[in-house]
Amino acid sequence: MADMKSASILILATDGYERSELRFPLDELRKRGADVKIASIKSGEIRSWDETDWGDSVAVDLEAKDVKASDFDALVLPGGQINPDVLRKDETAISVVRDFVASGKPVAAICHGPWLLIEADALRGRKATSYPSIRTDVRNAGASWQDEAVVCDNGIITSRSPDDLQQFVDKIVEEVNEGRHNRQAA
Repeated sequence: MADMKSASILILATDGYERSELRFPLDELRKRGADVKIASIKSGEIRSWDETDWGDSVAVDLEAKDVKASDFDALVLPGGQINPDVLRKDETAISVVRDFVASGKPVAAICHGPWLLIEADALRGRKATSYPSIRTDVRNAGASWQDEAVVCDNGIITSRSPDDLQQFVDKIVEEVNEGRHNRQAA
């Protein structure tokens, strides 16, 4: 069991992440005492997509190829359409997701972020939610899609949209405090 004040949380993202879906968890989890790092498939900075154009940037702390799930207590996958679509085509990024799922540590995905869970085959037989436009993708991956702000199935946390960010972060905190989950690996 981890305590949020000593927790280390990884956010995996790349260019085109939904600004609020990265910034809100980053800021809120840090406010609650967690050490939060940003990983990406490239070094330097990654840029957000903010409604109709490129937004601000965030510094990358480490590349996905250097991530060790054992160094972190949870993984957060922000959405947007561009970010998860690029990441789900990158085997290194999918390996990070698979490693976290196999570890039993909380894995949280919002909006289109569940595309990464689909690619990692982590939703089969689970309850999940997502942005409504990808509900068929979630169902086709073997999950039971739920129209709820946050759905948690054995430490796999999914959420619909920026409207649900507060509940999403609250559930991440709850699951990190709860600790590892015994579940089948992806």
